[in-house]
Amino acid sequence: MTIDGHLELPGYAHVYSGKVRDLYAPLGDDGTPRADQLLLVASDRISAYDFILDTPIPDKGAVLTQMSLWWFEQVADLVPNHIVSTEVPAAVAGRAVLVERLDMLPVECVARAYLTGGGLNEYRSTGAVSGIELPEGLADGSRLPEPIFTPSTKAPQGEHDEPIPFAGVVAEVGEALAERARDLTVRLLQRGNEIATERGIVLADTKVEFGLRGLDLGEGEDPGAAIRSRGADAEIVLADELLTPDSSRFWPAEQWEPGHPQPSYDKQFVRDWLTSPASGWDKTSGEAPPSLPEDVVEQTRAKYVEAYERLTGQTFRI
Repeated sequence: MTIDGHLELPGYAHVYSGKVRDLYAPLGDDGTPRADQLLLVASDRISAYDFILDTPIPDKGAVLTQMSLWWFEQVADLVPNHIVSTEVPAAVAGRAVLVERLDMLPVECVARAYLTGGGLNEYRSTGAVSGIELPEGLADGSRLPEPIFTPSTKAPQGEHDEPIPFAGVVAEVGEALAERARDLTVRLLQRGNEIATERGIVLADTKVEFGLRGLDLGEGEDPGAAIRSRGADAEIVLADELLTPDSSRFWPAEQWEPGHPQPSYDKQFVRDWLTSPASGWDKTSGEAPPSLPEDVVEQTRAKYVEAYERLTGQTFRI
């Protein structure tokens, strides 16, 4: 049963709905929501250019969930993750996980191994990305000399994340925690590429989410102030999703060629259609994007499934 756009799940209270995920709190024995765990449900919604499109991509939520679980295993030696259990209600089986409730870092942690997208636009304007100077002559799709940390603000839904220099992260979370987040983000991208390149996929960039375990907020205490003052003493934990077609750019390695946009296994395919003459949409208009045609939906689903199967070596099953 659906209420106000989200599922009604017996034993759980709806807490929040984002662009793609819905959060529920398990109910305790007394019927009140637990404060230590969340049910993280990946929907089939897809977002682009800060809009939630009105056309879902079938099985997308299951692909994201199963791919994240696979990647969590591949990086378990680098950082712990928030997974508590994959035993979830039947209505969301395959696309939900029970996770630990964490105090989340208030910045987007992004790392780039190749230059494209917003990073390319910034480079063309300034010669740098997030304050990091890059060599001259780089083009769309160029491999960077080494992966770089290019964080951004974590804007409210409907607003744009804006790139910030490393100093901006330090201001938000303190120097020690900022350095840990930076180093972990870059290492996760490097590990991802070590694995992906063996399977014929280039991992151009990725966004990861970190939370803190053991911050132990006092009643009424400001989370931002607590993170800045005590975050360095807490344990950093990987949360949300990891190295999926929603959080990363995947390119077929055999077709990689700097100098133009690359073929992709991610939602760039949807972005490209939205900005093509076929959609009739002007992204500067402020109006919501149009519905996706059936062939774009089918091809997008196929790209997500192919990415999962090429990376994991497993057949996708719901």
